[in-house]
Amino acid sequence: MDINAPGMSYLEPDIGAEFVPPIPAHPRERIVALCRHCTNRLIGRGNLLPYEYWSFASVATDEMADVLLQMKMRHPYTLSEAVRETGLDEEPLERLLDEMSYIGLLEYNWENPTRTKQWVLPMLVPGSAEFLNMRLSQIDEHPIVAKFFEQSSKGPLSRATPMVPPGGAGIGMHVIPVERAIETENRSVSVEHIEHWLDKYEGKYAASPCSCRMSRNKLGEGCGDDPRDWCIAVGDMADYIVETDRGRYIDRDEVMAILKRAEDNGFVHQITNIDGENKIFAICNCNVNVCYALRTSQLFNTPNLSRSAYVARVDARDCVACGRCVEVCPAGAVKLGQKLCLASTGAAPDYPKQELPDAVKWGPERWSPDYRNRNRIETYDTGTAPCKTACPAHIAVQGYLKLAAQGRYREALALIKRENPLPAVCGRICNRACEDACTRGGVDAAIAIDEVKKFIAQQDLDACARFIPPTVAPTTGEGFEERVAIVGAGPAGLSCAYYLAEKGYHPVVFERSERPGGMLTYGVPSYKLEKDVIAAEVDVIREMGAEIRCGVEVGRDVSLADLRAQGFKAFYLAIGCQAGRSAGIAGEDAEGVSTAVAFLRSVSSGELDALSGRTVVVGGGNVAIDVARSAARLGSASVSMLCLESAEEMPASDEEVACARADGVEIACGWGPAEILTDGDRVRGVRFKRCTRVFDDEGRFAPVYDEAETKELECDRVVLSIGQAIEWGDLLADSAVKLGRGQGPLCDPKTYQTDEPDIFVGGDVHTGPKFAIDAIAAGHEAAISIHRFVQHATLTIGRNPRVYRELDKARADVGEYDRSTRQAPAIDGERERSEPFREYVRTLSEEQVRIETARCLGCGASVVDENKCIGCGLCTTKCDFDAIHLHREHPEASRMVKYEKKLPTLLKYAIKREIKIRFGAKAK
Repeated sequence: MDINAPGMSYLEPDIGAEFVPPIPAHPRERIVALCRHCTNRLIGRGNLLPYEYWSFASVATDEMADVLLQMKMRHPYTLSEAVRETGLDEEPLERLLDEMSYIGLLEYNWENPTRTKQWVLPMLVPGSAEFLNMRLSQIDEHPIVAKFFEQSSKGPLSRATPMVPPGGAGIGMHVIPVERAIETENRSVSVEHIEHWLDKYEGKYAASPCSCRMSRNKLGEGCGDDPRDWCIAVGDMADYIVETDRGRYIDRDEVMAILKRAEDNGFVHQITNIDGENKIFAICNCNVNVCYALRTSQLFNTPNLSRSAYVARVDARDCVACGRCVEVCPAGAVKLGQKLCLASTGAAPDYPKQELPDAVKWGPERWSPDYRNRNRIETYDTGTAPCKTACPAHIAVQGYLKLAAQGRYREALALIKRENPLPAVCGRICNRACEDACTRGGVDAAIAIDEVKKFIAQQDLDACARFIPPTVAPTTGEGFEERVAIVGAGPAGLSCAYYLAEKGYHPVVFERSERPGGMLTYGVPSYKLEKDVIAAEVDVIREMGAEIRCGVEVGRDVSLADLRAQGFKAFYLAIGCQAGRSAGIAGEDAEGVSTAVAFLRSVSSGELDALSGRTVVVGGGNVAIDVARSAARLGSASVSMLCLESAEEMPASDEEVACARADGVEIACGWGPAEILTDGDRVRGVRFKRCTRVFDDEGRFAPVYDEAETKELECDRVVLSIGQAIEWGDLLADSAVKLGRGQGPLCDPKTYQTDEPDIFVGGDVHTGPKFAIDAIAAGHEAAISIHRFVQHATLTIGRNPRVYRELDKARADVGEYDRSTRQAPAIDGERERSEPFREYVRTLSEEQVRIETARCLGCGASVVDENKCIGCGLCTTKCDFDAIHLHREHPEASRMVKYEKKLPTLLKYAIKREIKIRFGAKAK
């Protein structure tokens, strides 16, 4: 039988079909009757589906089915009442009822004046379908129950979704706000506060695994959360949970710790709403990527099914578009927009709102089957702050500038480190894509973003003031025990280690060199980036729980197979491009010829501390500039740098070119090397030929030369800075990882997973040489993939796609703005002359930071679509600027109504809605 039988065909992917064998030709009659008794009446259809049949058939005997068929749903039975209904003897019946309670077919309570135990045949959801999935051993033994839960939580609501009135009231579960988001709200009522429920059930709490997380994981759609202890049962349900081996008793302090951990992770608090006024049996902490209750409003695009009494609103005056509220919003109700008005109208842009089924026909064509991905879209089409958009790591630039302006430097550092674990490094060597995009650049000069970042990050250079990010692990335990190996301690590897440590892992980084940092340590000259800066930021990552083993080459000293045998579950290969490329011309093997990578490494390691004679550098990028400036500072009598590109095409930045010329480097554009001239085995010069064109009409590298126009330069050494290559060594011995162009590893472009599932790659080894911030962003994404992989979760569903759009600066009215000029750091000329390989560019003063941050135009702001907001309040917990608050707009959502009494309300509203749809007028 088709799993998506008529009436049950949904746009959401049909997951877990492999667990569903067809119904046998001669099914068990008692089980068929039980399915119809428990499910068909609720779902409203006549056909029998395989997942419901096999779920009951797997766990229930015919004797159990006979008893259940005599019980009304949600009606409590004492033992004597059950004896009277079934006609069975008391002692065997009690054993049978308790056995069915243990399985999850029944629940029990003592809610009567005499405190007599009562057994209840519950609803499917929340109820028996859930209970069947609250013990991992039971899911493993009967995986079909996971499919049963997945479908049972979806099917009945497909018809009911449009019938829920504005303001909701919840059909089975509904959102309860974060307590501190409404603690000052004087219009709130007691049932809207978590503290009310904890007071009501004081002393009777139990923590149990999350059935949604466990069943989704069994279906291959887990999100990587540890499922333990996220659900908090209260009152009699706490006793049921503990006595049926589904959980454990906890005290109020542990409840609060679980709630706090949930809020840190962006999980939504929900309470049950089926037992009547002022009564619940559980508080859940739900991840929208797996939660079946939250799915009801997100899949069907009807937030009334979940919402609390509140909606969030942003005060744009205080908002700085840091994006924290956007990232945490489970409903996708908050996106980034712009604060600047449109020059054409003088007004803010219009932002679309989610259509609701209040007065329109509603069906599958209006659902969001891909809601777990679509809800993660960050930016409205109008765009947002260009600085955040342009940054490869999408750092909240506007946010940390604002914090710095307020003197809140530690909070600014914490905000930066959400996306960049190496802010002091990047404050010195970043390519500053954010500044290139800065809206202020079109007025006079871009904000000195990196200089402000450098000032903020100075705290990390002092061990006493260092910011160590707290662990925010999606587990109620201490963290995760799975071992992860990272090969390469460059910016990608360090970033991956940082974010894994933040999630509660203790990754081990293997680095073949004697010091961590990769090209940061061995490729960037110390006058730009002092080694103690790198060491300080690496120390933070160590303090977070990462181990860094230097002097160990994976593939030589230990193999991947050896590490697997030691218990490592996943590997991140971030070895960079450690070798320089040759030019393929005569004489390049001569003594005195080296690559840029080798030259800079010898300088950084101290092997080369002085030069004499003449130096020729071949290449036009920033690395070539580093070589040329280093040669000049080491004492080379002359330094000439020649490149293929014209001055306009030259890849090195204008600032770098100016610095090189200030150091005495002569730069000639439009020349390519033809031959290394030698005297015996020793270099004596280079012959160059004129390059007339570097790229073809499609923009591909295809240089064209005028062979007739040449020139020769005498020299004592040549450094080739024309690209970098990968050195794998024996790292991939016996590996299934495939290599592509330039020996780069082939992998999934989003997850970075290779053809060997436990191996992930990233950074320069994957992309080719790029900037440190690009490698940092890649390491962050890899950490997410690795976490999900080792937790046996999906690597793709529900991941933030990180797609940001830049506002149209040409259409924006910048309005009034601070007229101060861009601040520049002081240059310590004396130090530069006396110690040419020490950092000589000073950090901005605090006064300069105050002036510079005031120049920010504050382009971006968050915008809430109130039609999508479910009022959880998580956004308010993430805002450092007090810019977003909850407002009580839907008091009906807080009504606690017994499940059986909800239908009349729904029908009454459904009639009014149908009149609106048919006649286009508001029903009276």
